[in-house]
Amino acid sequence: MALIICNNCHRKLEHHAKGLCLTCYKKLVWKYKLFKCKRCERMLPMKAKGLCSRCYTSVFHSEAIKLANIIHWYHIDFEKYKNLTKKCILCDFDNIVELHHIDRNKNNISENNLVGLCPNHHRMIHHRKFQDEILLLLKENGYSAKPFFKPDSDFK
Repeated sequence: MALIICNNCHRKLEHHAKGLCLTCYKKLVWKYKLFKCKRCERMLPMKAKGLCSRCYTSVFHSEAIKLANIIHWYHIDFEKYKNLTKKCILCDFDNIVELHHIDRNKNNISENNLVGLCPNHHRMIHHRKFQDEILLLLKENGYSAKPFFKPDSDFK
């Protein structure tokens, strides 16, 4: 193909259409066809299989993304994470279980430092008002945990 000077960016590049290089053509002229996504039913450009890019990623790549996040944030393998988060060790809730570091050190990934807690208990252990109650339950289950906060009498 012949090289031309782009009417928009004025660089000497390969001609695409309307006197523009490919980059400028895509920015200024090209309009994606909009389709109704089969999953979210919004009018967006189609990625593949009748889905928009967000739904496609959610459906076909969510496990890979979850695995990468677990390795990045917790530095443990996926099987160990799945075993620790099967159910909350305090209430046996098993729908949503989060990983908690007992000693608050995210680099300590030993088995006795990691526990699975449901969102309620995980939030409670990080809240000053409910922390003693949750720490007591953890001790009853065989885990040694220290309070995060000093008692109120220490604060003046």
